[in-house]
Amino acid sequence: MSEPTKQDWDPRSDAVLRDQRAAYDAMREACPVAHSDYAGWSLFRHADVSRVLLDHQSFSNRVSRHVSVPNGMDPPDHTPYRKIIEPYFGPAHMAEFEPICREIADDLARSTLHQDAIELMSEFAQPFALRIQCAFMGWPLSLQETLLSWANRNAQATLTRDRVALGQLAEEFDCLIAEQLRVRRQAGTSADEDVTSALMHEQVDGRPLTDQEIASILRNWTVGEVGTIAASVGILAQFLAANPDVQQQLRADPELLWQANDEILRIHGPLVDNRRRTTCPVELGGRRIEAGQPITINWVAANRDPAVFVEPERFSLDRDPSLNLLYGAGVHVCPGAPLARMELVIIMRSLLQLSRELQLIADQPAVLATYPTSGYASLPLRLR
Repeated sequence: MSEPTKQDWDPRSDAVLRDQRAAYDAMREACPVAHSDYAGWSLFRHADVSRVLLDHQSFSNRVSRHVSVPNGMDPPDHTPYRKIIEPYFGPAHMAEFEPICREIADDLARSTLHQDAIELMSEFAQPFALRIQCAFMGWPLSLQETLLSWANRNAQATLTRDRVALGQLAEEFDCLIAEQLRVRRQAGTSADEDVTSALMHEQVDGRPLTDQEIASILRNWTVGEVGTIAASVGILAQFLAANPDVQQQLRADPELLWQANDEILRIHGPLVDNRRRTTCPVELGGRRIEAGQPITINWVAANRDPAVFVEPERFSLDRDPSLNLLYGAGVHVCPGAPLARMELVIIMRSLLQLSRELQLIADQPAVLATYPTSGYASLPLRLR
């Protein structure tokens, strides 16, 4: 019997949870391929993460007992589902959704930014993520609190690796989607023409998507949207408040937001990690990893790797955008990247246009979020 692999670190230790970026930076320099019972083999260097992303044959996305459509699939199974979902984030859909997104962002900004100060996460970032998700999917706004509660409980169960709770949460989400599908089927030809309705008419391999497949697709989109968009808005707002020169640059030229947002989110990633599994023995960072081993790719550390990004903490619009792994790479690159980028440009434009100045509050410091989320749990800002 082989000896168990020693633990190089504890991803859930107090030191890591207290400041994830600092902890992951330290691991990248000291132990770039690190083993833990919790995360398997964690990869922190840009080169190693890129290798995994671009070699889906050696590093599989099938990491769960439950099928995840299409995130938890590999080609060729992954390919027809990916072909179905990509048009939902194509230019035509984005052009159609942009005015709706702009209306939501402006309405939220007008209703909150008249105050002298704001707790940005609970009053602005989370409401935007929830409203925009419901609008994109065609869901009633009454689902906002349900979605927030579900996302928070899902994050907690992910942290503790509570498989029972995660299974129950998956069933709970399936029931939520089942109700949305029931309403549309009952409405028949008079049902609204929204994203959820459109998925009901999609086909793969000559057959309609099953309700379970639709629920899986929408669950992946919801996890990605609600938590990550809210985290991104908080990260962007905090950075601009802490860097008034950049804030003024973007106020003067909001067209730079497309570039600037990606660079700021490279510095402080909104998504911590994703999982893979080896399909064959591989060597990474001088360490041999056998087939069937769990791999955790750490987006935060990879996008702050000084071997790729000189002075990684420095904001620069001159970096090569193709090196930024914010939305991944390879066959599993995030299909929703066009939507996320558009939403973040629109909400930050509204935030800047409808406020005079974003300032940090010295005696009310921001509170960092903890794994598995990133960004800020609380972000008090003064609005001048």
